[in-house]
Amino acid sequence: MKDWKVIAEIGGTHIGSLDRAKKLAQLAKISGADVLKTQKRYPKESVKKELWNQPHPNKMYAYGDTYLEHRENLEMTIQQHLQLKTFCDSIDIEYSTSVWDITSAKEVAEIINPKFIKIPSACNHNKHLLNYLLNNYNGEVHISLGMTTQSERLKLYKKLMKWENRVVIYHCTSGYPVPFKEIFLKEIETIKEYFSKVGFSNHGLGIALEPVAYTLGARYFERHFIDDRTFPHTDSVCSVEPVGLNKICRDIKAISEALQNKPDQIIEIEKEQRDKLRE
Repeated sequence: MKDWKVIAEIGGTHIGSLDRAKKLAQLAKISGADVLKTQKRYPKESVKKELWNQPHPNKMYAYGDTYLEHRENLEMTIQQHLQLKTFCDSIDIEYSTSVWDITSAKEVAEIINPKFIKIPSACNHNKHLLNYLLNNYNGEVHISLGMTTQSERLKLYKKLMKWENRVVIYHCTSGYPVPFKEIFLKEIETIKEYFSKVGFSNHGLGIALEPVAYTLGARYFERHFIDDRTFPHTDSVCSVEPVGLNKICRDIKAISEALQNKPDQIIEIEKEQRDKLRE
């Protein structure tokens, strides 16, 4: 029985277009992903006020004259998210989203009610957001640990251990992209000491790390996903295209099948060779 999930994270690369989000969902499904995940924000609630009237730091990725306008133009309404979930249901891929503020969390939990809601690394310190979801939403709460010190992680573990059956904790290094030497995969083993459900949110490059993360104990694999890595969005450089995502799914499946002890007795594939080759 399959014990892992691959989550295609499209973030805001739908650029506020429901049609584009549906296209990415279809591609994620074809590529083998189990979940299509996006993000929900109310920019005036989630963006620091001092950034509202500032330009995007990289003009080539800007979708507005100010950073607030940029963030607002990348958003879909909650009704569009509901339509996206309906579409995902119709093609048999699970819908989920990260929430960046209380308003988004309430709307997603009450109107859409997906199987799980994610708290991104940028919000893992937000006690109000954590408490709201843990106390008012019945699904799983997935939490990324990027941008945290060791002491901050330990405090978070202590808080969440009583919710152990409902939380999935993701190892993550937040960067776009992250060099291999700063991925720190062995942190997965540390998280496994506290929680049974562990994920890996990979902001790195290539397709080699997810199978290794599986051997270390991760069972949820979140990867930024896009149709074209030249698409003008800051997430593009650390995203995989459909072929890459398909290979990740293929390799995790292979590792999950191979990672087991050999039986006490000769198996059928070896019996044939034993009968032929042994004296």
